[in-house]
Amino acid sequence: MKFKKWIGATAASLLLATSLIGTTPAHADEVQTRTIAEESIYDLLVDRFFNGSGTNDYDTNTQDPTKFAGGDFTGLQDKLKFIGEMGYTIVSIGTIFETETYDGSMPTSYSIIEEHFGTEEEFQNVVKAYKEKNMSIMVDFPLSNVSPNHEWAQDAAKQSWIASTDNGHIQWDLTNKDVQAALIEAATNFVSTYDVGGIRLTNIADADPAFLNAMITALKDTKKSLYVISNEESDANFDASFSTATAEIFRNIFKNVDRDSSKLMEPFSSDKPTQIMIDTLQTNRFTFDSASENMFPPTRLKMALGALFMMPGIPVVQYGTEIAMNGEAKPDTHQIYNFKTDEELIDYVKNVQSLRNQSATLRKGDFEVITNDNGLLVFTRKSDEEQWIIMVNNTGKTQRVDLTPEQIGEGKMLNGILQQEKVRKNEKDVYPVILDREIVEIYQVKDDEGLNVPYMVALGLVYVVFISFVVVIIKRGKKRRQEQDAAK
Repeated sequence: MKFKKWIGATAASLLLATSLIGTTPAHADEVQTRTIAEESIYDLLVDRFFNGSGTNDYDTNTQDPTKFAGGDFTGLQDKLKFIGEMGYTIVSIGTIFETETYDGSMPTSYSIIEEHFGTEEEFQNVVKAYKEKNMSIMVDFPLSNVSPNHEWAQDAAKQSWIASTDNGHIQWDLTNKDVQAALIEAATNFVSTYDVGGIRLTNIADADPAFLNAMITALKDTKKSLYVISNEESDANFDASFSTATAEIFRNIFKNVDRDSSKLMEPFSSDKPTQIMIDTLQTNRFTFDSASENMFPPTRLKMALGALFMMPGIPVVQYGTEIAMNGEAKPDTHQIYNFKTDEELIDYVKNVQSLRNQSATLRKGDFEVITNDNGLLVFTRKSDEEQWIIMVNNTGKTQRVDLTPEQIGEGKMLNGILQQEKVRKNEKDVYPVILDREIVEIYQVKDDEGLNVPYMVALGLVYVVFISFVVVIIKRGKKRRQEQDAAK
């Protein structure tokens, strides 16, 4: 049994490589032409990710979850390869301005970099290092809800800028023209100083869309390629929409099997690209929700992420999702990243995002739903160059869907990438796609040319290597026994 699994896994890896020969990684050719709809975002907190330098560990305490833990810019640079191999194209690192809290939620400045995270030079180095690998850094810029010790709040001439001090935070009067001008100046100064790829405006609830649009325009005038998004709902001209209901929709559908999936398409009703996610840094973890349903979180996460990465939105994934990080509320949801965990989920993310990044069709191709029925989801991603069928069996039993030649074309076959299943037209003139429970499969639609020669060659080579290895071991064993017999 172990041998069969080894053979299958090795051959599958070779098959994946041969099936994608001729494709060019999106990062290489499209770094200047990609739209935000093609990106995927890895959302993290600098302090909770990785401590790469002890020089900035001022009053840190890894045993107290409310205190700074030591994560820094050097740690982000050290883990560039780790994040890059998972396939993310944007790394959102939260607020990095001087702050009284580890998560940046009590900023005291819009210009000074938090010393716990590192120096300005170290931040510049991180931005540059990620850009060289065709990834960009996105930073949060809070429009309000800052610390009472914020440099503006301490200025006697700016007391009229303060609208309220609810919950121990300062809320700026975002209708005040001076406040608006100061915020725009601070944000554009930051973008002109640091070559970040994106700004996420936060705490925008009291901001008028006209003001937000003026800020978005000013930011993009400062850097044409800059993405500007938010983590709140707004009618302003952000590059991507956000809805608090989106995470709830995906969370509720995928935390268990056989769930009503009729609302799954709601996030895609707008013409603007939408951020899609299963949780956020402000909510309980998806792992917590699925465990509360007495389900196995890694399986649930594979289901959710498999669908998330293949749909036509912008996947936003929280750090630690790939290791099934748990937690009901912060700071428990903001744990220090544990790099010594099982890598099965990490490998799954790598595999699925590798497909997405190598196929322009999977990122921006036409999207059409074939089946969406209480957890059983089948849809296509299609372009003039290629076609894919994605089947998500988020149900409690094996499911079968019969696809027709009208849906995928004549003389075709389906080449399963993750489960290595091949589907050809049967005697009833349909393509019977059968998938076990709680599994996602990504099928590449190809011309049916009979036997897959590269796969057969790869499989043959695997068998030859293995058999040769066994023969050598047997011969060595015989020789050793002969020598032992002769010695007696």
